[in-house]
Amino acid sequence: MSLFKKIFSSQKKETLDKGLEKTKTSFFSKLGKAVAGKSKVDDDVLDNLEEVLVSSDVGVDTTLKIIERIEARVARDKYVGTDELNTILRAEIAGLLSETNDKDVSEIQIPKDKKPYVIMVVGVNGVGKTTTIGKLAHRFKSQGLKVVLGAADTFRAAAIDQLQVWADRVDVPIVKQQMGSDPASVAFDTLSSAVTQDADVVIIDTAGRLHNKVNLMNELTKVKRVMQKVVEDTPHEVLLVLDGSTGQNAFEQAKQFTKATEVTALAITKLDGTAKGGVVIGISDQFKIPVKYIGVGEGIEDLQVFNKHEFVDSFFKI
Repeated sequence: MSLFKKIFSSQKKETLDKGLEKTKTSFFSKLGKAVAGKSKVDDDVLDNLEEVLVSSDVGVDTTLKIIERIEARVARDKYVGTDELNTILRAEIAGLLSETNDKDVSEIQIPKDKKPYVIMVVGVNGVGKTTTIGKLAHRFKSQGLKVVLGAADTFRAAAIDQLQVWADRVDVPIVKQQMGSDPASVAFDTLSSAVTQDADVVIIDTAGRLHNKVNLMNELTKVKRVMQKVVEDTPHEVLLVLDGSTGQNAFEQAKQFTKATEVTALAITKLDGTAKGGVVIGISDQFKIPVKYIGVGEGIEDLQVFNKHEFVDSFFKI
């Protein structure tokens, strides 16, 4: 690894450490109270640990899974000291993340034999969807790929304007229509333009309304169907963007969107401003969808490719 890459990697790791600081501080403060005065892991400690994990937004089902695994270990080893709990928890959480994120580093790969490679981005308003698209466009462009953006969230003028700002900032073409236009029509025009320009990647923004699941499902299905008239088998990826700072709301959003469409990847944003970073563990485990990106800051480089080892290391770094 070159010196530049080493410096860049260490800077990214520092950003991740800092981004998870609130989560980590909150978690270990609660964990310290859970084991106070105890030398061995017993039923009381496990009950307290269950409460810590649930209150850290790991989610009930994932928490129960972790507790069951620790119980099995306690039963097998007969005696487990509370001083070992950190190491055991770290191993169990790393194991859970490995079950869904089978690769060490989980990034959307752009194959050379699929041009353009189409990524449809879904998520409710306010989660950082448009910002994530802009940062992704920057990431792909810096890899030497030709990127086209499609502003198919036509229900809010602000969404179109914001995507235009990012297109200008990253210096990539954008296809858009007037507010209130048919989203499928925008998607069709975007793919047609991308084919003409011989683009490598297309990123389509979509509307983020959850008030009516049937409408959402119909709309996303129509967008897909119309895109397939231009490029077969599209979209190649459906990226769901979730706001990590909303904790259990993010679980609910994931539930609704996975019912409405086939989600293939997750981006979890705003982890730097919250103590709810445990949501990454729970959502990854419960929905069996790989986390590809996490947002740990405002900067254009602060949408990081999710690395399960680095995440666990930062989470348990004391």
